[in-house]
Amino acid sequence: MKFIVPAREGRAVKILRGQTIRITTPKGAQAADFFAYNAEDLGEWLSANHTWATTFCVRPRAGDDFLSRFRRPMLRFAEDGAQGVHDMMIAACDQFRYEFFGHKGPHASCSENLCVAMRRLGHQIDVIPQPINFFTHTRVEADGRFVSPPNPVKPGAYVVLEALIDVVCVISSCPFDLGVEGWTINTAQGPSELIVEVS
Repeated sequence: MKFIVPAREGRAVKILRGQTIRITTPKGAQAADFFAYNAEDLGEWLSANHTWATTFCVRPRAGDDFLSRFRRPMLRFAEDGAQGVHDMMIAACDQFRYEFFGHKGPHASCSENLCVAMRRLGHQIDVIPQPINFFTHTRVEADGRFVSPPNPVKPGAYVVLEALIDVVCVISSCPFDLGVEGWTINTAQGPSELIVEVS
């Protein structure tokens, strides 16, 4: 199965144990907020925080297992075609973040994309988990400041994950497009689509 996640939108897909999901940024530098839930119990979701407390690294690396909030392995990071440019610290963008940065009026967000994508499958989400942000360039400076410099991810970069249990995955093409200094996230050209392949 292959489908497109349009720019600024999100899509959900169920993946069975042993299947893989490949996420590609065809134009490069497009942040992909990634969420996952136990398909049998949506109260168990992928937790970036519990994962890095086990891998001892705040960046996901090929070979790492992504854990649920109950510390159970859910997915394995099977292949990294983006040279390690990923993040597990930025919370999913939401309406409040855009207002914080001075945006007036409604703005698409990864939080809303998650809720809408899950509703399409008949699920109501009440908690927005911390996502894994693939193709997202972040850095902690010596003084502790957290920044997102210009995104260096090349066109065609990808990641491959293997499901260790049956999961529902949500992929959001991050809509962030504000010109905030030190907080680039995507390219200056704006958000672009993602390609998702399940096999």
